[in-house]
Amino acid sequence: MRTVLTSPPFLIAAGAVAVLLVAGCATSPPTIAPVKQVDLQRFMGDWYVIGNIPTRPERNAFNAVESYTLKPDGRIDTRFRYREGAFDGPLKTMNPVGSVVPDTGNAVWGMQFFWPVKAEYVIVDVDSDYQLTIIGRSSRDYAWIMARTPTISEPVYEAAVSRLKTLGYSVDNLRRVPQRWPEEAAAASPK
Repeated sequence: MRTVLTSPPFLIAAGAVAVLLVAGCATSPPTIAPVKQVDLQRFMGDWYVIGNIPTRPERNAFNAVESYTLKPDGRIDTRFRYREGAFDGPLKTMNPVGSVVPDTGNAVWGMQFFWPVKAEYVIVDVDSDYQLTIIGRSSRDYAWIMARTPTISEPVYEAAVSRLKTLGYSVDNLRRVPQRWPEEAAAASPK
């Protein structure tokens, strides 16, 4: 008589191993070049998403803003908010927690949307004034061009797109995120 390993404990153990292997991806050295050093205090705050190769939830985002707050324990509270489908669409919010991967100059983070999986988050570019940044991933599947202001000049945007190309990205799916912030709306927008 042969024993077939399909009992629930075996399936649970196999699933747990698969989850742990995926979770390990965020702590493996990235194959995309991060910046040498990130000043976490200067990186904190609001970043408007100017362009992205979007994840599924972001495909129809308007007025997308990512905000970071450094916690006393070194983790990074993250609040990603956007309007779904239109400038007056429903407000959507995600709150992953970031953690800096040791010995990466603060440029590689694990973003945890749910336990125990951490998604890779690599700061591949940040200007000296901390006004523009580009976030990438080793798999070159998603990317984000973000700025401290809701708009940037066309030459600055094109330079960021060129930077993604030099990092090995195909920019065919790059989306310019619609941003419109009248003074009244900006003052009333969720922080």
